[in-house]
Amino acid sequence: MKVKRLVALLLSLCMIFALAACGEKTGEESKAPESSAPVEESKAPGNEGNNDPAPAGGSVEGKTVAFIPKVSGNAFFEVANTGAQEFAKDWGITVDYIGSPNATVADQVQCINDAISKGVDAICISTVDAAGVADALQAAKAAGIAVSTWDSDSKPGDRALMVSQGTPEVLGQMLVDLSVEGLKARGVDPDKDPVKYCWHYSQATVTDQNSWQVEGEKIIKEKYPNWENVQPDNYYSEQDAEKSVTIGKAVLAAHADIDLIICNDSTALPGQLEAAQQAGLTKDDVTITGFATPNAIKPYCTANILHNWGLWDCKVQGALGCYVAAYIAAGNDVKVGDTIDVPGIGSVEVMPNNCLNPDDTTADTNNGVVLLPERAIFNAETMNNYDF
Repeated sequence: MKVKRLVALLLSLCMIFALAACGEKTGEESKAPESSAPVEESKAPGNEGNNDPAPAGGSVEGKTVAFIPKVSGNAFFEVANTGAQEFAKDWGITVDYIGSPNATVADQVQCINDAISKGVDAICISTVDAAGVADALQAAKAAGIAVSTWDSDSKPGDRALMVSQGTPEVLGQMLVDLSVEGLKARGVDPDKDPVKYCWHYSQATVTDQNSWQVEGEKIIKEKYPNWENVQPDNYYSEQDAEKSVTIGKAVLAAHADIDLIICNDSTALPGQLEAAQQAGLTKDDVTITGFATPNAIKPYCTANILHNWGLWDCKVQGALGCYVAAYIAAGNDVKVGDTIDVPGIGSVEVMPNNCLNPDDTTADTNNGVVLLPERAIFNAETMNNYDF
């Protein structure tokens, strides 16, 4: 009798365990559809599923990024560093600003080497010469350091992601549009009147500025055959504040009847404006425009030396460059079509390298371009809406 009771007890226990197991399995199956649904919803309509969020990896928190500008002391790069430092606090990363007051390859290579010796997790750099820093960036990658670029690119194979302010076509068109509006504002018909112009920027080896000039020239030749480039080799002031004024004076001295000077460089533009102001010229005498921070140019606009100029939010660009560098350093892999969710900035899509240069190829993972979504035009009416 005791044996029968023991067997019955064992059978009852087995049934209880079996039912419990079935209950647990049923619970797991009911949760599965809920966890998979958001993945489908995140796909952008019409993008054939290629706009998925980047695969989850490690957190950026605790990572150290060496933030290397073309040149320190320049308003554009100092403001970008300010933005990077502000965002870094929220992200929990450290941004180590390593720059030189000289915009030279030798100095920038030294900055890269300093970053390697410090053992940083990532480097975010705006290059003065893509070819000149190639070996140093490859050495950083060999040391296990993630590399991103912003503002001015390296060779695509020397970095993971590039944070660009826009494609050469977009920015070349923007420079031409600024020029056209400035000419019209002083009574020149850009479609019919003869227009003598030239370009004044940093260096022909600076990837971004050179590409904008090339695209701008294509647009001018196609749409404005009545315009004459009086200095096809361009004027360069090597991002040196004093030299930009000296070169600015040389432009005005060599071409007393010049109509338009395009300065696609944040050092060249204020230097050229200073030269014009010292010569007693205003926006009614010559059209000068280009790219620079609003705060650097406001005094010249107030003094009626120029009509308009443009840029983008370099605070966001610098910060975004540091974030994507830390993101890759944290072990996250991305491919073209992925989106990266950046706290405080938003979602950005990884695009192929050939969106900047048609000849550039893109690696399967951790290689591509991220574009800033917006640019801004400043003039007397809008400039005080911005403070950077």
